[in-house]
Amino acid sequence: MADSVSQKEINDVLWRACDTFRGVIDASQYKDYILVMLFLKYLSDLWTDLKEDLERKYKGDSQRVERALARERFVVPPHSHFDYLYAKRREANIGDLINIGLADIEDKNRGKLEGVFRNIDFNSEANLGKPKDRNARLVHLLEDFHDPRLDLRPSRIGGLDVIGNAYEFLIANFASDAGKKAGEFYTPPEVSELLTRLLDPQPGNRIADPACGSGSLLIKMGQAVPANNKGERNVSLYAMEANGATWALCKMNMFLHGFDQARVEWCDTLRSPALVEKDTLMKFDVVVANPPFSLDKWGDIKDPKDDKPFNRFHRGVPPKSKGDFAFISHMVETTIADTGKVGVICPHGVLFRGGQEGVIRRKLIEENLLDAVIGLPANLFYGTGIPAAILVFDRGRSARKRKDILFIDASREFAQEQRQNRPGVQDGREIRLSGHGQGDRGERVQPQHPALRRHVRGRGGDRHQGRAEGNRRHRSGTGQDPQADGVLPEGAWLWLVRSPPTREPAPQRKRPLPSAPLERSRRRSWACPPTTTSCWRT
Repeated sequence: MADSVSQKEINDVLWRACDTFRGVIDASQYKDYILVMLFLKYLSDLWTDLKEDLERKYKGDSQRVERALARERFVVPPHSHFDYLYAKRREANIGDLINIGLADIEDKNRGKLEGVFRNIDFNSEANLGKPKDRNARLVHLLEDFHDPRLDLRPSRIGGLDVIGNAYEFLIANFASDAGKKAGEFYTPPEVSELLTRLLDPQPGNRIADPACGSGSLLIKMGQAVPANNKGERNVSLYAMEANGATWALCKMNMFLHGFDQARVEWCDTLRSPALVEKDTLMKFDVVVANPPFSLDKWGDIKDPKDDKPFNRFHRGVPPKSKGDFAFISHMVETTIADTGKVGVICPHGVLFRGGQEGVIRRKLIEENLLDAVIGLPANLFYGTGIPAAILVFDRGRSARKRKDILFIDASREFAQEQRQNRPGVQDGREIRLSGHGQGDRGERVQPQHPALRRHVRGRGGDRHQGRAEGNRRHRSGTGQDPQADGVLPEGAWLWLVRSPPTREPAPQRKRPLPSAPLERSRRRSWACPPTTTSCWRT
């Protein structure tokens, strides 16, 4: 047997296991059964590894081994172990046996795993068919996971993020049905790493993710905090997730990575947030999220007063069809005054859409909260091909007498892959994250005229005429709503950091003909001050 297992080997087993459900249940439900079984297999292998180590340590003394196992951070009852269920795979009630085994794991680990299996039923006739067919499918599933390559002991998997990588693999293969349909967006690890470097979490921080999904982004933030000599990290993690199946996945992911005390709430963040203290929103040192892009029907709030007692929308109520600024407003209001930081991934539309979103954008800048805008490449996220941006907010800017805003064009910093692009570096270059304007890639611009202080271009005039000429001159169109366009504070500086062109542009991936809304999104718009010659384009 090989000394280690690769992610490709794990993915191969998962792909074969998916064949068990093809044509039986919707593709969006594949991952629920597959990931739960993967979690059970991982937990069982880890338990077996612990037991074998203790038997060697105590030279086969079963009583001492049992006492030591009872003090471990988790417990796997004998009838819940994967090997026991595999041995019973031919039983007529195998679906019930799996359900009972999962329920007992919850019961024995109530403080850490309570409720994580409540939404999965291996004895469901509606999902898996009548008893004879259902039992045959479960036999195939257990045999697939009994593959010798799928030995998930820690000594074999190393530093692999088993659940997170498996979730990414399943979303990648079933994105059209699972990712986009359910509004779930897995954050690529490279983007998570970028956000972690930007926000720089420290020991003692309270870190929250109000749209946590599988939890990989929040886990990355927690892992960035240095561990002490006992391997413990002084950090508190909090999360909220509206989708029950994804909430359960996040709980499992936290458990696998040792964040047993993470508080993960199943709730609607915008309608009824659960992270509250004394009827007010909890405050955090760092808030980070990759919320669903432009969430429709996000809430019923029509007036800021309707949000009492939370008062999240005092800058304005976002439109009902676009929930981006609803999440941003929530995140900003949950940070600690004077020190809190926010990092949020959002579609480019938040940078130039007018109306009430423009009002909110302007007020955020006038309050000196926006610290940086980073344009990301297109086609990074499963379920959507549109380009995104990272917005960084910092409540400590005023105390440090900072008024500059950093713009980074990282739209060309990616590695092209078959299904999704990956953010990355080429030819030794890297995205500059600190020292606003330092180096030969920065340009410092201070607009003199009030009309030039718009942080996005006005929408007046012909948007498609004279592209090259329009890049060189200031378009002073008043826009659809002049008051809605964001305006930089007096004396503010803009740091514009541009990504240099690659030596050989990567060939464009062939795509099917876009739908009408996607075609509209490809019109050339601008996410930078009109005083500059270029920034990122969508």
